[in-house]
Amino acid sequence: MNDAELLAVAIEQARIGRDEGGVPIGAAILVDGKVVGAGHNRRVQLGSAIRHGETDALEVAGRLPAAAYRRATMATTLSPCDMCTGAILLYGIPRVIIGENRTFYGGEDYLRSRGVEVVNMDSIECQDLMQAFIAAHPDVWNEDIGET
Repeated sequence: MNDAELLAVAIEQARIGRDEGGVPIGAAILVDGKVVGAGHNRRVQLGSAIRHGETDALEVAGRLPAAAYRRATMATTLSPCDMCTGAILLYGIPRVIIGENRTFYGGEDYLRSRGVEVVNMDSIECQDLMQAFIAAHPDVWNEDIGET
């Protein structure tokens, strides 16, 4: 599975989240050529403080050996926030594919400084999903990134 295909899985998750009334951010984790976890932001749906796309994908993947995470690539439709950056580092995920970072620039520089390969796909599709959501629900977006 190449980077574009993995990002497509994350984008599909973002659409699912949007259709459920949540923030359209999705993520997927690839280990040894297989998607082991895919999820989307479920803060609104679950009333959760921590279920961002990346953390939801980790939850869906379940308990994996540390060695599996060290061979993983995570794709996320939006630049990861500080919480998700920390989760990526905690589990030792060495490679992150980002859909876009124009809407929100998260912990990419910190990930790079810690040796994580970060690839920005600069996806217009990811950007359009976020921009439409933010225009319709600025209060939910601001809450999601800790602004209000």
